[in-house]
Amino acid sequence: NIDFVSPIPCPYNYGSIPDYIGGEGDFLDAVVMGPRLAAGTRVRLRAFGAIGFSERYMYDDKLICSEHELTSGQRRNLLIFFTIYSHCKALLNLLRGRRGRARCEGWSEAHEALARAIPAGDVPARSRARY
Repeated sequence: NIDFVSPIPCPYNYGSIPDYIGGEGDFLDAVVMGPRLAAGTRVRLRAFGAIGFSERYMYDDKLICSEHELTSGQRRNLLIFFTIYSHCKALLNLLRGRRGRARCEGWSEAHEALARAIPAGDVPARSRARY
């Protein structure tokens, strides 16, 4: 089920990496830079960094993937988007009476995000979060 539809459309391709489990217990989130991809498209790209996201006492990484090194403007725009997104999630949690903050935690290196993730083969499918 869908928990939240952002009032601001995501200007990025947003998906997941099924080889890893992220901090929320579901597949590791991935943002793919570049032109819009069709739903269900699978790509192999280099991860150039990650954006940390905290919500309701959980920390989750969004791995940032691209064919090319990101410009400083692209990194800034990603941080702005996820900061605005975190404010929307914080308001939603407040309206739902859910405790805990929502916050964009900033940029980190891709290898740090992958080190925080759990290989999917180490977690039984029935233990993964459902949304």
